[in-house]
Amino acid sequence: MRNTLFMQMMSCAALLAFTASAQQIQINKENKTIAITTSDQAEALADTAVVTVGFHSFGKDQDSTYADATKTSNAIMTALTAAGVPKSAIESSKQDLSPIDPGSDEQKARFAQGFRFEFAQAWSVTVPASAAAGVLHIAIISGANESGGIEWQLKQDDALEAEAAKKALEHARQIASQMATGLGVKLGTLVYASNQTPPRGILAALGLGAPMLETESAMVVEAKRNLMPLAISPERITKTATVYAVFAIE
Repeated sequence: MRNTLFMQMMSCAALLAFTASAQQIQINKENKTIAITTSDQAEALADTAVVTVGFHSFGKDQDSTYADATKTSNAIMTALTAAGVPKSAIESSKQDLSPIDPGSDEQKARFAQGFRFEFAQAWSVTVPASAAAGVLHIAIISGANESGGIEWQLKQDDALEAEAAKKALEHARQIASQMATGLGVKLGTLVYASNQTPPRGILAALGLGAPMLETESAMVVEAKRNLMPLAISPERITKTATVYAVFAIE
């Protein structure tokens, strides 16, 4: 009798494990438990944007290159703060003055035109998601000709992870209940549970956002201040949780 019941339990477990992807089910006839590993996810619209703004310029000597870059740098910073962006929300991520490499295929044309130095600077600007397009627009018309990367975030990131874990646990309970019904037993209380939330993709792990948007020089942009901001929409952030749950059976 016990062997027959055990074979029925194993057959049912094998069938359910086959039909339920990303799930693992174990039945322990000695401890009278059902152990399930399953995953679920939760998503929410990003409420925070980290916008990358910056510029790239070239000059015929070190001093003039640096002087022009200083003007552009301060113009961008002044425009952002005048628009209400707190200085604490603006972080410098790069500033580099270096000679042009005449052997580079990319720089040969510039070197032939007499350019000898280049300067690059970038900032990360953290603002509400709704302000991302406006910040990017202000920076570009102020001379930020190498801008556009946006990393979307949530202020309550942990809350979304907790929601994903809760959904995964509920999912596990539903599967365990179906399993118990199929075995002709009653599902008991939750004995043990643990969860592991995977990272949000390799791009997020590396801190990479959207590609940079290269625009025209500051002088050209100056004549186009009547341009409208880009149409930018926040992305939906998804968190996945994997839960291992052990339920008693009666």
